[in-house]
Amino acid sequence: MNRKVAIIIGLQAFLLIVLFWVLIFYGRDEYEAYTRDQPDEIETPNLVSVEQGATVITLSPEAQAQSDIKTVALSSSKHQDTLSAFGSIMSIDALIDLRTRYLTAKADANVARASLTNSQQDYQRVLKLNQDDHNVSDRVVIAAQALYRSDQAKVQAAEIQASNLRDNMRQTWGEALSIQATQQPASASLQKLLEYKEVLLQVTLPFDATTPNVGDSVSILPTGSQGKAITASFVSASPQTDSTMQGKTYYYRAPADSLRAGMRVTVRMNTVKSSDSAKAAGVLVPSSAVVWYSGKAWVYKKQAADKFIRLPISTETEATGGWFNVGYFKPGDEVVISGAQLLLSEEFKYQIKNENED
Repeated sequence: MNRKVAIIIGLQAFLLIVLFWVLIFYGRDEYEAYTRDQPDEIETPNLVSVEQGATVITLSPEAQAQSDIKTVALSSSKHQDTLSAFGSIMSIDALIDLRTRYLTAKADANVARASLTNSQQDYQRVLKLNQDDHNVSDRVVIAAQALYRSDQAKVQAAEIQASNLRDNMRQTWGEALSIQATQQPASASLQKLLEYKEVLLQVTLPFDATTPNVGDSVSILPTGSQGKAITASFVSASPQTDSTMQGKTYYYRAPADSLRAGMRVTVRMNTVKSSDSAKAAGVLVPSSAVVWYSGKAWVYKKQAADKFIRLPISTETEATGGWFNVGYFKPGDEVVISGAQLLLSEEFKYQIKNENED
């Protein structure tokens, strides 16, 4: 029985082998005919090359049109260097309090001065009568003289009080603000602060920064805000310092709008006077030309009719519509504003292919 099973299994294996070779024999001709009928594989041209250490992408004008690759010539631009600083909106409660006390002291001095005028006249009158055959007694003269001297002391005390308050304002708020605060009625500029139409802010500038002058202005923005910048006008130097940072402090005034006392602000100001000769010359790189790779900004510059090269740009100086740059580019250079991502993809393919071949 076992012998019969073995013979059967052997015959089956033999038949399978015979069938396999028959299949190969008859299928060989059909396979060769099939491969002859197939078109040759088209090799994809390599669009990326390295020239003088730089990666260059080559695209024919026709391929550029099909890929919607568009370029624009860079325009010349001038940039005024700016300085960033910080400041804070001041509460003027202390200034208002000093002003109130000062005006009260001046009013007391005026009242005492009016009383002094009367007591002086009374004293001179009774003194003259006393000297004219003692028409009034010496006691009356002494009383009139005491009242006269008392009124003199009151006037002097009120004037000293007012002078001390004025000095206090000058030491705390500076000469310009102290002059405004001692005026009665209040000046138009001080009235705007009192009515909260404007706010007073203290700006801290680096020690080597140019000292601002009357008529100068800065742009301010509440820290963390993305709104429209507010123009603040220079007032005077500030005798106070900012406990959170070192530097020279100055007072500016700005429309109240959304500004609140105690609010921190970011300040931007020109480092030099605005003139063409003081501005740096460069180009404006449009934001539509920028592609980001490895955390950096790049643009594709058109080297020839069919060649493009990727170059880095600086995003430190933002300008309207893009970034101001000096260095790699000059006015008239063409950069890709449409299709830059496609060129970057071609570079990636080239890099991956080289890595696989390695």
